[in-house]
Amino acid sequence: MNTVMKWAVRSSLVFGLVGLANAQALPGTPATPSAPAACATCGVVDSVKYVEQKGQGSGAGAIIGGVAGGVIGHQIGSGRGNTVATIAGAGVGALEGNQVEKNAKKKSYWVVNVSLDNGKKQSVTSSSKPDFRQGDRVKILDGNRLALLAN
Repeated sequence: MNTVMKWAVRSSLVFGLVGLANAQALPGTPATPSAPAACATCGVVDSVKYVEQKGQGSGAGAIIGGVAGGVIGHQIGSGRGNTVATIAGAGVGALEGNQVEKNAKKKSYWVVNVSLDNGKKQSVTSSSKPDFRQGDRVKILDGNRLALLAN
């Protein structure tokens, strides 16, 4: 092979390789994988708080407590003392019965506040103490569960 032919073969190889390096993917060929999408439900724990919500009295506790207190008060004394004891027992029983009903209906739960990577904030509640602390990186699953992410 003469020198001109060798130079032509080498040139075409070099230009061919440069063309391959600059070539775009042909239709139907798989594209290069892109970076993973941002996690819309990932973020950092802002706070973990215990909440105790007082129960509401419906009046049933007051009625039952008032009747029970009146019956007990009626057992005390005789004459006018009996009447006063019955009224006092009914009043105290109503107050206590209402308080017992409120305590029976109170709710307590944990709230974990999360600042999401997209700038939004979301709260997740739990009936048991969560294993997360302020500053932990988490992912919200199903809108109501948290998973700890590696930092």
